[in-house]
Amino acid sequence: MTTENEVSEEEQQSENPQEQEAKQIILAVYARTLQMLQAEFETYQVEGQIINNPNYGPLFAYRLKEADADKEYACGFFINELLEKHKDAERASQWLASFYIDMIDSGISKPLQTPPGSEDDTKKLFDEYIVPHCAKSVREEFSPEQVYVDLDMHEQIGPVLEAGFPAIKDGNNVCAMPFHYLLTLHLMNRDPADPLVHGLYKIREEHGLE
Repeated sequence: MTTENEVSEEEQQSENPQEQEAKQIILAVYARTLQMLQAEFETYQVEGQIINNPNYGPLFAYRLKEADADKEYACGFFINELLEKHKDAERASQWLASFYIDMIDSGISKPLQTPPGSEDDTKKLFDEYIVPHCAKSVREEFSPEQVYVDLDMHEQIGPVLEAGFPAIKDGNNVCAMPFHYLLTLHLMNRDPADPLVHGLYKIREEHGLE
């Protein structure tokens, strides 16, 4: 009879040192983030899970549950951004908390989004929410400057949403985000317009338009 510990040891022995190190980093990031959120929201029950995404690797999802109410507030994060944020513990804690404060202030329970069940459902989600939301957000952010927003097809990564400044004639004036990235953000209760806004600010900086 094989015990769980023996199975675990066998699995560990089959992993190479790089895999073991990667697993340790993932678990450390998961635990550290969970501790930060619990410290920030002491009156809430904080739960977490690690989700393996085929495009982006491990995603970290955490939810806050109210002890005396049937409400929860969930949000997800990419490992790369958590590794970067954790370099400064205080700023990391503030950054993490900001996502939940907005949801708590709304007073509306917000579990993680349910993935679309079919291609038609995915198309409907993009047509009716993600694309219009992103277009509205970037145009409001840079108003009254004209912002170009359109769809395109990239040879390697598939469909993308583009945003750019028609007034910039020389050099790069467009940033593009893959549909699967925008969908992942939406499913994690993150704003899919954020990377486009950041990309457009970067373009302005490159052209000395801060």
